[in-house]
Amino acid sequence: MIRALAMVCLFVISVPPAWAQDISLEEAVRVKHGLNFCGETVPLDLQQVRERFEKEMLLALGDRPQALLWIKRAPQYMPIIEENLRANGLPADLKYLAVAESALRPHAGSPKGAMGFWQLMPETARKYGLRVDEYIDERRSIYLSTPAAMRFLLALHEQFSSWTLVAAAYNMGEEGLAAEMLEQNTRDYYNLYLSLETQRFVFRILAVKMILSDPKRYGFEVKPEDLYQPMNFDTVDVDCFQETPIRVVAQASGTFFKTIKDLNPHLRGHYLQPGHHQINIPAGKAEGFKARFQTAASKHREVLETRIYVVRDGDSLSAIAERFEVPLAALLIWNRIGLNDPIHPGDRLVIYPGALEPIK
Repeated sequence: MIRALAMVCLFVISVPPAWAQDISLEEAVRVKHGLNFCGETVPLDLQQVRERFEKEMLLALGDRPQALLWIKRAPQYMPIIEENLRANGLPADLKYLAVAESALRPHAGSPKGAMGFWQLMPETARKYGLRVDEYIDERRSIYLSTPAAMRFLLALHEQFSSWTLVAAAYNMGEEGLAAEMLEQNTRDYYNLYLSLETQRFVFRILAVKMILSDPKRYGFEVKPEDLYQPMNFDTVDVDCFQETPIRVVAQASGTFFKTIKDLNPHLRGHYLQPGHHQINIPAGKAEGFKARFQTAASKHREVLETRIYVVRDGDSLSAIAERFEVPLAALLIWNRIGLNDPIHPGDRLVIYPGALEPIK
């Protein structure tokens, strides 16, 4: 019995993936007509360069679900990136940088603090005009972050005069790259000894370029209906005179909280701060939105006035939540407080007991 199972396992493991029947691994990494990045030749005649490129190609093709997601997401976001590249006179190949950085995910983040489609660090994002704070993170919006990324790339090219070096600087920081170039006395990315991540970075972009430029060659038989399309939305002006729950915007739009968050990934938390906002809502919902929002906001303020609980001696957050039969997590959301934040007698807490209201 054990022997039979072992034979089955060997058979399963030895079956090649479907795409391998059309193209071998050796053929998949073979470049027949040269390779360039932003018009700059990649010296594949150098063995160490070819090895680095082939490694990234093999790793990308080995993670086929991820590569398939690149292909499927591209129509959703690439037109926006391409339009910004053209408007700024930047090379088209830079669109693949965003894929290599974030796989085109708005909430992609790194342990070092980079965030969004272009994986901008907070200080870099602010330098190029983005708002990044506890309420808004514009790095997560493809529409807001892409123009900032264009300005950053242009500044890097002004400094380094090479798009290959621009990509390296984008990955490791301009000061770090400049220091290594000075110490190693070369401006040739392919002969610079940099961090392993940065040594791989341009080749990762090139692997993305190869696969997205010709998916069929690598065994991805994707039909037009398989691709993710851009979300349709209207943009409306929202003026908040006080902190306003995002669910009020959702109610005025006739949709769900999640839909508003998905259309506005730069909005953090559950509330809009006082002031003016431009908010994306489902297409076709802009007409009459202002009146509906004002009605929903007025109702929220009226309800709010009747839902205030004054903290007493001996109260705790968990005890209050239990008393009013509401989830403790909801109590924290309504009052923008943390589980370990202290409460004191006389503090005023908002509580919304009762059943969920249906979406109209």
